[in-house]
Amino acid sequence: MPRVILYQPEIPQNTGNVARTCAATHTPLHLVEPLGFRVSDRHLKRAGLDYWHHVDVRVHRDLDDLRNFIHGGRWICFSARGDLSFYDFKFMQEDCLFFGSETKGLPDSFLENVSNCVLRVPLDRSRVRSLNLATTVGVVLYETIRQLALADRHGFRALDP
Repeated sequence: MPRVILYQPEIPQNTGNVARTCAATHTPLHLVEPLGFRVSDRHLKRAGLDYWHHVDVRVHRDLDDLRNFIHGGRWICFSARGDLSFYDFKFMQEDCLFFGSETKGLPDSFLENVSNCVLRVPLDRSRVRSLNLATTVGVVLYETIRQLALADRHGFRALDP
C-alpha cells in the first residue's frame, strides 16, 4: 500500500479526518513534526472518531527520522506549484504521498530535491485558492488506490480485511 505523509500539519481536525480516511483504506499515516497540535488534542481525536485503533500512525521528529524509518518507495509531493496533474501520473504500491501544512505547503527546498515528482490537484484558481488538506489527501489517495486496483485487477475488495 502507499503511505500518506503529512509534513508539519497545523489543524488537528484535518489530521483527524485524514486518519479516518487512512483507517478506511488500510493506509499507514506518517506525521512529521513539528505538529501544530498535540497528538492528544481532543479535536484530533474527535475528527478521527473511534477509528484511531485502525490507523497505523507514526510521528517522526523530522524528515531525516522519516527517511530512516521508510525504506524504498518514491516520494511523491503535492503542491499548487506542481507542473503535472495527479491524473496524468502512474502511482505505484510503495509510493509515499507527501502533503504540506495547511498554510505553508511543502518547503521549496524540499520540492527542489524531488522536482520530478511534484504533482498538483487541478482546480479553478480564479475561484478557489486551494482545497482543504483532508479533501486533497482523500482525492489523491482514492485515485492512487483506483489505479493500483486496476493494475491488480482486484478492485476495492483488496482493501477489505
